Amino acid sequence: MTERTLIAGIGNIFCSDDGFGVEVAHRLLAQALPPGVEVKDYGIRGLHLAYDLAAGFRTAILVDAVARGGPPGTVYVIEPDRPPAGGPQPGGLQSPGAAAPAGPAAGGPLLDAHGMQPDVVLQMLGTLGGAAGGKILIVGCEPASTDYGIGLTGPVTAAIGEAISVVWRLVDEHAGRPVQPAGERHR
Repeated sequence: MTERTLIAGIGNIFCSDDGFGVEVAHRLLAQALPPGVEVKDYGIRGLHLAYDLAAGFRTAILVDAVARGGPPGTVYVIEPDRPPAGGPQPGGLQSPGAAAPAGPAAGGPLLDAHGMQPDVVLQMLGTLGGAAGGKILIVGCEPASTDYGIGLTGPVTAAIGEAISVVWRLVDEHAGRPVQPAGERHR
């Protein structure tokens, strides 16, 4: 198992708050990163993310807009269900506006470039025969809107700082290092 940590920004910047993960990734990329930590903006490139997860990470933190029914701007930490290698399984996490994942058993297409929510990526990983051996976590933010439009809403923009703090806390916890106070973290 590698000691690398992946922080993956996920989302569609053309659907308002769905661009949350991408914006968090861009802000993290502007900070000094500790050794072994990679930050990538995957946008809607879920297949790319699935292949990168199959390469192996100690911890992968996926950052995305996640509708769970809370007030807009609420930040969540979720440990998703992980399908076994060899094929997708139903269940897991649904992102905003997502229908049940389509797949061969459901009569739909296996890949949908506009539906690369974390649960679909994890199912795809199993379909590819891979298994991310490390810890996978999702830092999600409750969206106010995922309608077509560029730019985050006020509550989601206000949650970016909290999400970044949560990401760094998770990196510290899962790398075996002590948690540093937010004021001392990577500037």
